[in-house]
Amino acid sequence: MSSLDVARIRADFPILGQLQNGKRLAFLDSAASSQRPTQVLDAMTDLYNTSYANVHRGVYQLAERSTNAFEAARAKTAAFIGATDAREVIFTKNATEGINLVAGSWGRANLVPGDAVVLTLMEHHANIVPWQMLAAEKGFEIRWIPVDGEGQLDLSDLDTLLDGAKLLSFTAMSNVLGTLTPVRRLTDAAHAHGALALVDACQSVPHLATNVADMGADFVVLSGHKMLGPSGIGVLWGRAELLEAMPPFLGGGGMILNVTTDGFVADGIPGKFEAGTPPIAEAVGLGAAIDYLESIGMEAIREHEVELTAYTLRTLTQRLGDDLIIYGPSEPSARGGVFSLSLTDVHAHDISQVLDEHAVAIRPGHHCAKPLMRHLGVNATARASVYLYNDTDDVDALADALVAARDFFAV
Repeated sequence: MSSLDVARIRADFPILGQLQNGKRLAFLDSAASSQRPTQVLDAMTDLYNTSYANVHRGVYQLAERSTNAFEAARAKTAAFIGATDAREVIFTKNATEGINLVAGSWGRANLVPGDAVVLTLMEHHANIVPWQMLAAEKGFEIRWIPVDGEGQLDLSDLDTLLDGAKLLSFTAMSNVLGTLTPVRRLTDAAHAHGALALVDACQSVPHLATNVADMGADFVVLSGHKMLGPSGIGVLWGRAELLEAMPPFLGGGGMILNVTTDGFVADGIPGKFEAGTPPIAEAVGLGAAIDYLESIGMEAIREHEVELTAYTLRTLTQRLGDDLIIYGPSEPSARGGVFSLSLTDVHAHDISQVLDEHAVAIRPGHHCAKPLMRHLGVNATARASVYLYNDTDDVDALADALVAARDFFAV
């Protein structure tokens, strides 16, 4: 029995009410991008209809209302992740930009040949490529924490990997394996070796109560579109003293205190890192998404997803047996509701196409995690992922469609 009233929740999501091929849509791709409730859509529409103007400099009423709504969203975001200072919340266009900001600002100013950045083998490309680009420029080393056969990080050589490192950058939850990493153990280990810690929390923040202080992190990134908010907005949280010491990342309007023909003086945080017109309506939408999540309760969401994860693992294993591989931890409480699947002799894209005919939406591919795919020995997986608006009916539809795909390709 779910701890959530999923039927009531689904009613808030207009897109989930449609039929596809005469069947109820089972949307199982929230790890890529969640859907949005009416409350988020209405908040953004209301801003555009009643209060939209550019923020921070206008003194007329529309501009003041727009600025107040924008900054209220920043305060909501800070409270949602346990930040004590809203100035530490930097709005970006996505989490990828947030990691690039840290790499391009802090990294370019602080990393030199002989230094090391430590990543894990389960990282999304967004937490790999920016460091590889900077390493090619600055000449530092990238080291890798391996993944064991259970889909967990192998931390047996962690101290050696961190020796001489300046940064440990890692995911709080794998977007492929669903693995929940030991965040505090990792951040404490980084600090013990004099390194900073960046946490990619894109997959964890939508599903788990989050407190950046409890994480012990120095930087945290998250993405609005994975937590019921709109696309086009992400968040970088960083400790104020670090952000204040970092040089600007992008130059232009809004990030300065003064400009002369001889140079410029940067604004303080957060403005220093928010050049140009920011994502105003998107920030308001993110604030409304946070309101929605808090009205349900993150603990209740997590409880529901653990129950649904257990049901999914059990159901798929019973229905498909040895024909199906589910990657990642077998214990539901050790993972999120992300299921990367391989079906015997059937390509992931073929699985996805058959499932689409059964109104089951999943994602095939390498999931922007090619190093992990190579470690798993596959080119692609079919990934299903659940969220607060999914229930056992969706899982049953997934299982039925996978059986149909297996049988179709077995002929």
